[in-house]
Amino acid sequence: MTTTTNTPRFILVTGAAGRIGSYFTKNANKQKYKLRLMVHPLNPPEEIEPLKSHGEVIEAELEKVETLLKACEGVDTVFHLAGQPDPNARWDSLLKDNIIGTYNIFLAAKKSGVKRVIYASSIHAISGYFQDIQVRPTDPVNPGDLYGVSKCFGEALGCYMGEQEGLSTIAIRIGSYQPYSVLKDESRSATLMNSWLSQPDAVHLFERCIDAPLTVKFAIVHGLSRNTFNRMDINSTCELLGYDPQDNFFEAQESFKPLNITNRLPTFSLHDRQQKSGLRDKSPE
Repeated sequence: MTTTTNTPRFILVTGAAGRIGSYFTKNANKQKYKLRLMVHPLNPPEEIEPLKSHGEVIEAELEKVETLLKACEGVDTVFHLAGQPDPNARWDSLLKDNIIGTYNIFLAAKKSGVKRVIYASSIHAISGYFQDIQVRPTDPVNPGDLYGVSKCFGEALGCYMGEQEGLSTIAIRIGSYQPYSVLKDESRSATLMNSWLSQPDAVHLFERCIDAPLTVKFAIVHGLSRNTFNRMDINSTCELLGYDPQDNFFEAQESFKPLNITNRLPTFSLHDRQQKSGLRDKSPE
């Protein structure tokens, strides 16, 4: 399923100073990947300095295609995390960063001969569905806010680039990406029970997207941990990429641990009822 090479893959990480980018940068397999870390010129030095021990740090802006072309030189894969991350952002900033900026990075990747773009989409692309619906990657998009709308644009653009322009694209609908420490705050962590993506599971998923064969022209995958209840279905993601998440909100959150919810839930099968099969013991006469 994965491709192998003796030469480390050259990965451009945009938004490398952000929450997700900085953790991936520090924890990515350095034997497999050579990292070029793109930061915005306005990022403070205290965010940029720690990155320098993990890869080549460059400054570039999404609105300037010429700087993106330079950032993409010699790169095998672009992991695009940069953009407006605020679900409450106004349209003008979403247009600038998440629409025009996303188009620019895809354009630069295509012109530079990049083989794959991994696009950081969001659970907000489907947050308009009712809470009792588990969404599959094949279900229609249903954004619950304009931020989600901007992520739907990125998915659609990635589909076009993969299917029509030959630039392999994987869009990851990232859920509630939070460290273990957040789970200690019961009032805050309650909102994560069906959408949590742990940091280790995230790095594992990102690496599986990088390593997936280029025969994958375009795919939408769901970025959640193996929670007992998940807002988005991750089965196809696991099958396509070999994704094997290890964390579960109900086993990691302290107040839920004693309840042993995952193991106590019935599957409503014969095994739960400890009954014999309903098949006949012998053929009817």
